[in-house]
Amino acid sequence: MVHRCFQRCGILSVLRSSFKCRKQSITSFLVDNEPFDNYEEHRRKMQNFGVPQYFNFARDVVDFWGSQQSPKGASSPALWWIDDEGREKKFNFQQISSLSKRLANVLINHCGLQRGDTLIVILPRIPEWWIIYIAAIRAGLVVSSGTTQLRPKDIELRLKSSRAKCIITDSSSVQNVEQVVNLCEGVQSKIYIGQKSDTLPGWKNYEELMGKSTEEFETVNSRSDEPMTLYFTSGTTGAPKMAEHTHGSLGFGHYITARYMLDVSHNDVVWNISDTGWAKAGYSSLFATWLRGACVFAHQTNKFDAGAFLEILDRIRDISCFCVPPTALRLIVKENLSKYAHLRNIKCLSAGEPVNPELLEEWQEGTGGGTVYEAYGQSETVFLCGTYPCIKIKPGSMGKAAPGIDLEIVDEEGNILPNNVEGNVGLRVKPHQPVGLFTRYVDDEKRTLSVFQGDFYMTGDKAIRDDEDYFWFVGRADDIILTAGYRIGPFEVESALIEHPAVLESAVVSSPDAVRGEVVKAFVIRTENYKTRNEDELKKELQEHVKSITAPYKYPRKIDFVEELPKTVSGKIRRVELRNREWGRE
Repeated sequence: MVHRCFQRCGILSVLRSSFKCRKQSITSFLVDNEPFDNYEEHRRKMQNFGVPQYFNFARDVVDFWGSQQSPKGASSPALWWIDDEGREKKFNFQQISSLSKRLANVLINHCGLQRGDTLIVILPRIPEWWIIYIAAIRAGLVVSSGTTQLRPKDIELRLKSSRAKCIITDSSSVQNVEQVVNLCEGVQSKIYIGQKSDTLPGWKNYEELMGKSTEEFETVNSRSDEPMTLYFTSGTTGAPKMAEHTHGSLGFGHYITARYMLDVSHNDVVWNISDTGWAKAGYSSLFATWLRGACVFAHQTNKFDAGAFLEILDRIRDISCFCVPPTALRLIVKENLSKYAHLRNIKCLSAGEPVNPELLEEWQEGTGGGTVYEAYGQSETVFLCGTYPCIKIKPGSMGKAAPGIDLEIVDEEGNILPNNVEGNVGLRVKPHQPVGLFTRYVDDEKRTLSVFQGDFYMTGDKAIRDDEDYFWFVGRADDIILTAGYRIGPFEVESALIEHPAVLESAVVSSPDAVRGEVVKAFVIRTENYKTRNEDELKKELQEHVKSITAPYKYPRKIDFVEELPKTVSGKIRRVELRNREWGRE
């Protein structure tokens, strides 16, 4: 598909130049076990990294690893799942391949979906999530995953804006979907995972459909530039936008993530605690891990418990790499880590927000020498920058750009700035589109154009690069709030608050927090009828109100009642002024 926004900004020709057949086979990249022990050598090796013209993750990765038999005759383990109730399931790549073919048959032949249609899946960490993702890719569908924390309005927005033809969920979200699905005319199929219920008219049962299906399915020979996934990402001035990725940008592009962030092989087991609704699940719980033929470990739980987390690591010694956000790691290091001597030998990755030097030191001391490696990327990209075993770690630094990624510090026009000068983190997109970059914000040409300046994609983050090419995170260039790994747009919270009769006007910004790094804080001007209400009671009422309107993780943990808000001459709220006050930058 040719997008007008790419034509206008000259990105289309660059994009096409990235999707060229390579001399090396796809298989050679999957089984590449050359040690990552020399950073500069791998930087040179990845200078001309591109993607093949045709690529399908289900066929070229899952089916490949499913064909590689162990001495016992079975393929390598692909998914190892447990939950809080003691249940446990294991799948090898052959089984994932077979089940995804069955489901692809269901989606195309029983649900009437066609190549290019959008499927939305809202599920907790259950095995079906992985099977659905691979089936959708196999069938050439565009798949978008949402967290079970989404509320009816969130779901309605996603169904309508993505023009979804099908939605799959379970008891965690089915009632929320039911409240709005009739308002979304395009949805033609609803699939429910769980026991068949007569209270769900119009829903097809996943287990029944799979029981009637067969494995006879010809995987779509997808072009690398065909849309494959939509990630909804928060915006500062409106509803979440849809970042579109292709079979090449994510399916193959996460090779960079696999090779240089995870750096695992098919003998490894990777545990990433991310919710299935986030891009990080695609990073470490699916694409990157399976590209290397490694096994995904998944634990379904509705809450994070540091003690339980460590007990699992102690019990399941096969886990060789785990990924946790700094917020979770701050809770983990408060436990008695000396009880778990083997932790020092497990690769610990942290992403989603900056890792402070104190956290690195606490982990090292607690584990008797363990190291935390930092990873930086976005929903719009693959892995961009991090720390690695083969380079010196500078506490507080984001590390160095990943091999295959050209990062610079640039000004607002995309001009490269000298070292040690604060600027925008820019990803070079010319003369060649980098592997792993999204293609566009769907139906938002203006915003797509706005993130490209000069020869660079602007990440929206501020940083400094030192004389040794290490990057040092400074902060967001916009109003996005990054809390415990979640990206929250202030507009979303303000929109929820204004629906309460007590709120005349509000402004939402980030506020420092010892555990989460930063949290959502709301400055609220009350309506006249609520000015005499008990403030503590009203704060709790507003917090519960926001939780009921939008995903609960977005609620303001701090609320201040004010008489006025700082504004520009044109009447726009100056969030930057409020944010600077919170962070002591006045």
